[in-house]
Order: sequence, then C-alpha cells, then structure tokens
Amino acid sequence: MLIVDAHLDLSMNALEWNRDLTQPIVAINAREAGLTDKPDRGKAVVSLLELRKGNIGLVVATQIARFVAPDNPLPGWHSPAQAWAQTQGQLAWYKAMEAAGEMVQVNNLATLEQHLALWADGTPTEGKPVGYILSLEGADSLITVGHLEQAYQSGLRAVGPAHYGPGRYAQGTDATGFMGPAGHELLKEMERLNIILDATHLCDDSFWEALDHFNGPVWASHNNCRALVNHNRQYSDDQIKALIERGAVIGAALDAWMMVPNWVKGESTPRDMTCNLEVMIDHIDHICQLAGNTLHVGLGTDLDGAFGREQCPYDLETIADLQKIPILLAKRGYTAQDIENMMHGNWLRFIRKVWQ
Repeated sequence: MLIVDAHLDLSMNALEWNRDLTQPIVAINAREAGLTDKPDRGKAVVSLLELRKGNIGLVVATQIARFVAPDNPLPGWHSPAQAWAQTQGQLAWYKAMEAAGEMVQVNNLATLEQHLALWADGTPTEGKPVGYILSLEGADSLITVGHLEQAYQSGLRAVGPAHYGPGRYAQGTDATGFMGPAGHELLKEMERLNIILDATHLCDDSFWEALDHFNGPVWASHNNCRALVNHNRQYSDDQIKALIERGAVIGAALDAWMMVPNWVKGESTPRDMTCNLEVMIDHIDHICQLAGNTLHVGLGTDLDGAFGREQCPYDLETIADLQKIPILLAKRGYTAQDIENMMHGNWLRFIRKVWQ
C-alpha cells in the first residue's frame, strides 16, 4: 500500500548529520561506528532506499534552521541571515537529489497527479524518485515576511511558524506566549500565497492565536495526544477538536517520548517502556474517536528528527516497517477504506483540495 509520510527532516539528516541518504541504511550506520556526537549515531532508520522499500512514495520534507537570541540555550543560528543561509543549503541538497533522479518536488496538482500515477503503474519502486512537498519547520529563517514569496517560488508549500522555544514569529514547544504583529503578518502572507499552516510545535497561546488569525488550510504534520502523554508538545482534546473542525489532518509521530508517558531521555529504552507500533495506534485511535471518523489522521513519523532506533518503536528497524501498520489497524477493527484513508488517502484529499 502506498504510504504518505507528512514529516521527514531529510535535509537536516543529510547536511547536519552528514548522512548520504542514497546509500543503504546498513552502510549509513556502519560509517557512524564509534561516533558519539549525537545519540542516534549508528541507529539511523531512514534512507531513500528504505522509503522505496516501504512504498513510501511521497513525503513532506523539511527545511529547518532556528534563530537563537544570546539568552536562548537551544542550538541554533545567531542571526536570521545565517538561518536563511542554512535553509538555502538544505534546498540545494533537495535540488541535488532531484538532479540525480533520487527525488522529485511536488508543488501543484499537476505534479502531484503525475507522481502518483508513476507510483501506481505497477512497476518496481526501486528506480522511482521519492516525491517531496517542501515544508519549513519554524519560520525563524525568514529574514523578513517578504522572503516567504521567494521561498514559495522555490517550492515551499507549508510553514510551521515555530519549533522549540521562543521564535521570531511564534512561540513553540516548551515556550509560552503569543505570536504578535510579526506573526500575524506572516499568517496573512501565507494565506495570500495559499501556503499550508502547520500547527505542529505551536505553544498553546500561539496555537489558538494562529487559528484565530489564519483563514487558509491547516494541518498538524507530526503531533500526538496530550490525553495519552501529558506534555505541551502534544495537543489537548480541545486543540485536536479545533483542528478537526478546520478540516485538518494530524500526523502520528514515532518519537518514543511523545508516544509513552514518563519517558526519560538518555535512560529509557523502547522495549523497557513497551513502546511499539501498537502505541502509535492508540494515539491514532484517540483522534479517530474524537473525530467520529477516520478522516483526520495520517502518518507524520518524524523518524529522522534527531533520533533513531534508540528512541522509536522497538518493532521498527527502518522506516520501511511502516508497512506493518495496516495489519495493526485491521486488528483494531478498522476497515480497508479506513486504513487507506490513514495511510495516504487523508493527506492526498487534503492536498488536492488546497491545490485545486
């Protein structure tokens, strides 16, 4: 079954983790043997080959670069111009993958339908390019709101105004506060350009403010449920209901600390915490129960978001194992149509409506 994954930080993995994603996952991990600069060294689960193996033909792929003020302890860039330059380097990597035939940008209805037809033609997936819809995770790198149109011309189709901590246009995970005038200006320009608002990572104050000031399409590319894991990174039932009312699709994430309560980073292990793919189904099921249907949830795994096998479901060796999910959904009583909705149908319906 075709899978659409609504959140992969591919360019960050390629440039900041220095991974050649055209290589087999075994080779990527072998090259990292002995490295300790990042906790997921040697434990990568994503490569372009594994995406094809898992029939994951379309992904929402990010650019990401945070600006940090002098009093901000988070990692990031010391000026918006530096952050912009980082995102342009990430864009250059995507373009290099296109030139090599490894990926293809999907940015309008024609390119979407053409790409889906290619992946549905019955031929082996090995030689097919992985389609990507370009998204910006955290808007700090937009030096001015005017830079958004330049980014749009390069293919940008979704923007999450914040990431972790305080941002230039909105406040994110573990922060508090509102968007303010700059954030409102950004939302207005996104609406003019028909850019999707990714509500992921917005703190509660900025979340409600964004929904109040933005009249365009909204999704949450990678979010789980606060009712199951009580942390501000997850969304409350009221927030999920508000997204459903806006016609949003919410992507289930596979970062273990977002899946199970009481995870201790650097200490807990997926097996010790009984964190497997069934737990993701719990979050999916919770959203479906709130919606009363299966039309508002999909996959947004974030599987290359600075973690690997040490912090993802223990029954997932690589991203290709997402193909285990339809069986798990069927065991929960979901119909074939429900499963198709959640594996790709909901994202495709949403995108087609935005781009019609």
